Order: sequence, then C-alpha cells, then structure tokens
Amino acid sequence: MKRILFLILSLSVVLIVHSQEPLPLLTPQQMPNPIHFLPPPPASGSAAFAYDQSQYRWGKEQRLDSARLAIAVRDADWSINCICREFSEPFGMTISKEATPAIYWMLYVGLISTDMVGKLPKDYYHRTRPYVYYNEPTIYPQDEEELRNNGSYPSGHTIEGWSAALLLTELNPDRADTILARGYMYGQSRVIAGYHWQSDVDAGRLAASAAVARLHADKRFQRLMKKARREYRRLSAR
Repeated sequence: MKRILFLILSLSVVLIVHSQEPLPLLTPQQMPNPIHFLPPPPASGSAAFAYDQSQYRWGKEQRLDSARLAIAVRDADWSINCICREFSEPFGMTISKEATPAIYWMLYVGLISTDMVGKLPKDYYHRTRPYVYYNEPTIYPQDEEELRNNGSYPSGHTIEGWSAALLLTELNPDRADTILARGYMYGQSRVIAGYHWQSDVDAGRLAASAAVARLHADKRFQRLMKKARREYRRLSAR
C-alpha cells in the first residue's frame, strides 16, 4: 500500500510540474502574509503618497525614451515566455522549454508559487491603481479593463520579476549583477506603464524575497531546483 501511495504521489508531482499549466506548490495561506510584515500602502495626503505621485510623473517622463518604453511594454506581458525572453540575456543562456527544460520548469512552477504571496494583501487593501486614480491611459491598454478592479498593492508583476531574478541568481551567481538589475528594471516598468505606484513595486520586491525563502523550504521545489542546477552546470560546461 505504501508503494502504491508513493507512486501516486510521484505521478501527481510529475503532472504538476510538466503539464501545460502547472499548479502552485503553495497556497496563499501557506505563504508569509505581507499584511503582517509589510506596512500598509501610503495614505492619501501622506509624504509617502506624495512620493508615489512624484514617481508616477517620473514614469510618464520615462515613456519619452523610446527604448525604455519598449522594454516596459514587453514587461507588461504576464507570462513565463516573457520571463524567459527578458532574462535570457542577463542570465547568459537562452532559457526555454526546449533548450533548458529543467530551468524552465523550475522557473514556471516557482513563479506561479511565489505569485501566491500577493493574493491576500491585494484583496485586503484593494488599493486603487494609478491609471484609475488619475483616469489616464496606460502604455498597455489591453490590460486596463481586466485590472481596473484588481488591487494595486503589492505589484504582482514585481513579485514575478524579482522572484525570477533571485532564482536565476541562485543558478548563476557570477551574473548576479546583471540578473538583479533586470529584475529591478522589471518592477520599475510597472511604474512607467502606469499600472502601479512606486510603493506597490517596493512592497512587491520584499514580498517576493519572503516568498522565495518560503519556497525553498518546500521539498518538491528543492527537487526542481536541484535538477535545474544540474542542467545549468552541464550546459555551461559546454
């Protein structure tokens, strides 16, 4: 009976990590709760909110730089393919399902799992997004209607980008500077896009760091990371 249960459990893990749409390894309740370890979003009229407003104007100024604007538009694509595309160059290796399957699945499962850390605070605070607050267009109009009533704090895209940067840095610490720089830029793209306040992005990075730490305590993820590390060593040795 124990052997049968082990085989069923092993098969379920394989299905989770190798299906087209893997499931998160952890629930929002199993993740650290940012409501308890991060400050609430800045109140209207506070100095912190004045800074958020200043950064919103900064973001609009950044749109005048066509190269930076193009990056922010690309970063708005919420998908594993976007992460693989944007982080391959700083990582120093093409990341894809075909070229680096173990790294790809570690990232895919890891990122949909760390995303869970933002669910509770987003629903709890239900903060208004800057483009809704100012009733102004963003640089990525296709998401405006869907995200209009979605909480702004913390930034989910930032959680995704910073989690990716931390996980890839673990695999290739020699390129930590470039990987982390791209992860930081990924979050700032949300300010430029008009979808998030700066404090949403800052909180997203802290929440992502906590989520990655929690993820590393999960034995299923440890196995994925071990396979990804083995694959990276083999490919980089070429």
